[in-house]
Amino acid sequence: MQYINVYTDFSSLLTPMAIFEVLPGSSGSSGSSDNSSDESELDDAVAEVRQLRKLSPCVTLLVLSDDPAFLTSFAESSLRGRLLVWATRLLVVTRLPLQELRRLLASSWTFSMMNAMVLNQEEQLGQEMSYRYSIYSHLPYTPEGPQVLRVASWSLSRGLIVAKKTSLFPEKFTNFYGSRVNVTALPYTPHWVEDVVVNADGTSTKIYGGTDYFLLSTIAEALNFSIHVLETSSWDEVATRVEERVSFMATVFHNVLPQRLERYDYSYTYEYGSLDFCVAMPGLRPQWQSLYYPLSDLVWVCVLLVLGLVLVSLLALIRLDWEDKKSSTTGFGRVAETVFGILMWQSVVLNAVRNNGTRVLVMAWMLFAFIVGTAYRGNLTAALTLPKYPPRVETLLQLVSTFESVTMPPFGTEFIKFFKQSDSGVYKALAERMHIVPSVMEGLQQATERREAHVAGRRYMEQNIAKYFSLPDGRGKLYVGRESLLPGISAWPLPHDAPYRRQLDRLMMAVIEAGLYEKWSEDMLIQARKESRERLKKQAKDLQQDGEGGDAEEESNAKIKALTIVHMQGPLMLLVFGLLLAFLGFAAELVAVALVSRM
Repeated sequence: MQYINVYTDFSSLLTPMAIFEVLPGSSGSSGSSDNSSDESELDDAVAEVRQLRKLSPCVTLLVLSDDPAFLTSFAESSLRGRLLVWATRLLVVTRLPLQELRRLLASSWTFSMMNAMVLNQEEQLGQEMSYRYSIYSHLPYTPEGPQVLRVASWSLSRGLIVAKKTSLFPEKFTNFYGSRVNVTALPYTPHWVEDVVVNADGTSTKIYGGTDYFLLSTIAEALNFSIHVLETSSWDEVATRVEERVSFMATVFHNVLPQRLERYDYSYTYEYGSLDFCVAMPGLRPQWQSLYYPLSDLVWVCVLLVLGLVLVSLLALIRLDWEDKKSSTTGFGRVAETVFGILMWQSVVLNAVRNNGTRVLVMAWMLFAFIVGTAYRGNLTAALTLPKYPPRVETLLQLVSTFESVTMPPFGTEFIKFFKQSDSGVYKALAERMHIVPSVMEGLQQATERREAHVAGRRYMEQNIAKYFSLPDGRGKLYVGRESLLPGISAWPLPHDAPYRRQLDRLMMAVIEAGLYEKWSEDMLIQARKESRERLKKQAKDLQQDGEGGDAEEESNAKIKALTIVHMQGPLMLLVFGLLLAFLGFAAELVAVALVSRM
């Protein structure tokens, strides 16, 4: 088969027209022609026609041939080359036996599912050289099942006659008449949930749920079809079945990525499918600053300044009042001991205070020490029982700078490639830290046990944290970061140029605008938290029953949170530091006494 590029533009006509002609090859016999070369030439012709088709939203494509092999090759080539969309009307003019025509229409996606009709030339019985043209269309969904219907006929004597209750280029996907539609999906809470229920007779039934399943079931009810979920073992297989048109759609949300558009199209973008990260709640580490936290930096500076001012002022007043400037009562050590003792609420001997000015200064210092000491003790109690937690990782930059390992489920392979192609150094650094784990649950478990972060969908991680990684008080062991790694949109994968996309998008938009999807998502999260609380209560009850003999007082004491080394490291370090200073001072005194005795 030889492709001859014959393009004629009838620009003078009201409707522009282009003609492409594909003729049998002239070199050698047709039996010895290279089939692969013929297919390549036909693909080139289809590609050029597609460029013209994209120039107008509504195009009618007319194909004339009486060769079934050519029509089959054209159907396959047009599918590979993405020649047709539903807005493109395909009319095939041919003269084939009716049985062969039915087989041709039923065996090809192009003729059976797309907006296509066949004008077939037929001889009229009893009339020589008189022909009638019948127009056939393959309807994949009718009350009687898939069938080829004659929607109209034309003859020279009677003209065009359209059959009753039909139309030219009829709609094919407004009603599926209860037919079974293949879809692919894998469990991805809260979007798609699968539970196996064992029946009384020993058989098992798989029950589906989740927000995306509820959306699919609503669409199925509106379009009147039943759902058949194909068995798949991986996310790549889920998309591959859609790409092969074995599955009509993958009914779990997928992030819209440029490289994915090469394999399949997307439905209406019904969800903001951001890619987020999840890490463990920051834990408390022993810190000596626990004694420092009750007051701010500025307050500590002011206290030190006032301490120094009072010390100098009191020393000056006492020495001015005493004639013996070198007395032990007026010495710097005794005055400093008095000032520090008052600040620490210690009882001190005020032998050096004799005049009214000194007494007023001491009383003011006592009042200051009382106020500051009371405030410090109250805040210290709060700081020990409610300690200061380390700052949480909330942004992408903090994630990259804090964690050396970031995990993703199997579908993350495409995201890692996408990040590596980014011009941002942050995303490239993130891609170097990322590796794949078998499942999201394993990634979340590693995030709690190791210093790792896990990346997945926000809703999925929030659902699993609420269900499996919650504490009895309702707090989660993990949290989802505030900043998304890849804010974007998500949709269902569809085969390229799926003819039923218009009906699907219209119904999805109606469900989303009604607020049903968000309501389903909130209900799923509330249910997960409820199940988690019930499970934790049951575990606590089982533990209580196993530990029989304990009284109510022991149970009440068990609920009291004891202070640990995390809280008390500061006081312990202060005590050790004081003992060390006392030991050094005592050793220095011993050395000084020994040296004096030798002199």
